[in-house]
Amino acid sequence: MGGLSPMHWMIVAIAAVLLFGAKKLPDTARSVGKSLRIFKSEVTRSDQEEPQAPPALPSVEEQARQLEQQAAALRAQAAADAKDKPSAS
Repeated sequence: MGGLSPMHWMIVAIAAVLLFGAKKLPDTARSVGKSLRIFKSEVTRSDQEEPQAPPALPSVEEQARQLEQQAAALRAQAAADAKDKPSAS
């Protein structure tokens, strides 16, 4: 029980021939084999590579500090531009 007897395999083979036709079976088997080789090579390659951690995102406080610095720089630039620009009055 649980295993397939030769009779079961023969039924599966006959069903495959009836479904796909005798001419398409070699091409199908070749395609399946190629797909399995590609899958195996990708799996072994990914196993050999070191897993890379995603880049660390800055904390909310760090993001807020960076935004404050950018705002201060923009304010300073605007003040310098206003000082250099002659007034209209």
